[in-house]
Amino acid sequence: MEFQEQVASQAPAKRGRLSAAFVQCVKRPGVYGDQHGLRLRVYESRKRGSISKQWIWRGTVNGNRRDVGLGGFPYVTLAEARQTAFEYRKISRSGGDPITLRRRTDTPTFAQAAEAVIAIHRDGWKDGGKSEMQWRASLRDYAMPRLGRKGVDEITTADVMAVLVPHWHTKTETMRRVRQRIGAVMKWAVAQGHRDDNPAGDAIAAALPKNGSARRHQRALPFGEVGATLARVRASDAYRPAVLAFEFLVLTACRSGEVRFAAWDEVDLETATWTIPARRMKAEREHRVPLSARALEILEEARALRDGSGLVFPSQRARAIHNGTLSKLLQALKIDAVPHGFRSSFRDWAAECTDAPREVCELALAHVNSDRVEAAYRRTDLFDRRRALMEQWSEFLFGRSAESGDVDQSRRQTPTS
Repeated sequence: MEFQEQVASQAPAKRGRLSAAFVQCVKRPGVYGDQHGLRLRVYESRKRGSISKQWIWRGTVNGNRRDVGLGGFPYVTLAEARQTAFEYRKISRSGGDPITLRRRTDTPTFAQAAEAVIAIHRDGWKDGGKSEMQWRASLRDYAMPRLGRKGVDEITTADVMAVLVPHWHTKTETMRRVRQRIGAVMKWAVAQGHRDDNPAGDAIAAALPKNGSARRHQRALPFGEVGATLARVRASDAYRPAVLAFEFLVLTACRSGEVRFAAWDEVDLETATWTIPARRMKAEREHRVPLSARALEILEEARALRDGSGLVFPSQRARAIHNGTLSKLLQALKIDAVPHGFRSSFRDWAAECTDAPREVCELALAHVNSDRVEAAYRRTDLFDRRRALMEQWSEFLFGRSAESGDVDQSRRQTPTS
């Protein structure tokens, strides 16, 4: 890749040699030279206000000028980049091709790179392995047959297109995720200096077929039917901790993963509070959940089923209930909804049947305020007001569950949140 050289208004250190301090602090876009053909390219990334820095080796190989990416700063330090540039210059002067040597010695295959990317992200995923499982399954089924054995420096946009296009119209959302995951692997390869571009990036967008299919939303029940649904689930002979977990999910309006991994050391029965740690929250912020009287009764039932795992709703193997367990419970009872949809049922009820302010309802769902200025000034989580709201929700579900005709409400669908 060719880069237009720009002259800095101030010398980075002394002429022809960069310093570690300069590399760390420089923000002015340009290409800054060092020894042995090493260049530091500084440029504005697509993320507004963000500066990226890329190492490049420039040399002549068999009479042809060559620009080779060596990785991004700070992942590759000045000392490391300078040493690599020295080795490349030495190889090229002896008539060799440093790129061929690098491909032969240290360029990983796509499958190896995918493992490295998954390992990097693993600690940040807080869903008990669900994200890793989805990554592995989608890459295994769609990307690996074509890309798995290829070196990351050999993969082209045409290769990525060959993965996506056959399924683009029938599995559009899945293919979008596959593209994002291939892109993440390719970005890792760029940062490691194995290639200079992302073949799954913006360039591929124009080439992919246009698809106007609407976003699929998660099925939700009208709020007037939720009480009867709870009674139906409770009367079933399904695995008891799963039944209790589902009822607890509906009463607290929490996400499935938050409930499935609930632990006894997070629950304070004296104050009727469940504190979910930040690592398990979508917004990565600790969330306090006020527990209604009925929610406390469920916990009392769950205490009789304790198995030593520390989980409130353990599986038969003393682990967290599987991600699909609650969905399968509803399917078995022919209930036309998914667990996540009951958050929407709660939100509709709060809007139509209570005078609770919007911010109280949103905080009950642990939604993050998108207005950064407003969020900065609001330091309270309105806990007492949320407690009153959740008690009202419980009373509605168990006091008027048969009065589903009180509100004329059509079946609706809700987006994932």
